[in-house]
Amino acid sequence: MYFDFDRYDLTTQAIQTLNSWVAEGKPYKVTKLYGFCDWKGTNAYNDTLALRRVHAVYDYLKLQHIPVEKNIEIRGFGEDFKQSPRQEENRRVTLFYEIQQPSNPLPETATLQPPLKEAIAQAKVGDRIALKQILFHNHSAKFMPESEPILLELLCVMEENPTLKIEIQGHICCDTENRYAYISEARARAVYTYLLRYKIDRKRMTFKGYGTQYPLFPIPERNAQEEAANRRVEIRIVAR
Repeated sequence: MYFDFDRYDLTTQAIQTLNSWVAEGKPYKVTKLYGFCDWKGTNAYNDTLALRRVHAVYDYLKLQHIPVEKNIEIRGFGEDFKQSPRQEENRRVTLFYEIQQPSNPLPETATLQPPLKEAIAQAKVGDRIALKQILFHNHSAKFMPESEPILLELLCVMEENPTLKIEIQGHICCDTENRYAYISEARARAVYTYLLRYKIDRKRMTFKGYGTQYPLFPIPERNAQEEAANRRVEIRIVAR
């Protein structure tokens, strides 16, 4: 997370970065927080500023109910590290984490939802199916690498069912002022373009961004889990 010059309050971008990480929904536990400063100012001042940045991140994580190691390692390096030529990269907090193992893991054969192929096979015209594994880089329509398997699965389903027609729907979270509805459409379009690139007939697909019109949980959401649920791409079965 990067900070403005001589500041330790979280920037909008830093908050978005943290929210995007939290929204992945994995059982994270934070183990270390390291703070850094650029070389401007005295060593003592920068040591204090680095620790204030660390505590700003720590407080935000606690606010979002993210588990933090009981004996978390917190360090402020001030300016005592190899500085980047780009000053803004030196004003940061680096977060280390591990993924917690569930105390009662599900059997290996258990699944939380059916595979996409099965879900579509069971769906009726008008049904919507969430593509939960499709992830985007923060505040953009650029796919994260983890999205590739579900995109390929959707492509295979479209190829194996030549009469299937779908609407690709984009939804976002958190936007109480309707300023970012365009992102929901851009993300729906990204899925549409992916399928088009692999020769799926454009007549079988449409796309639309719904912004926050159809949240699964009321906005503003109460926690990061509700935000993650609202921030999604779905397909609606138009014809079979």
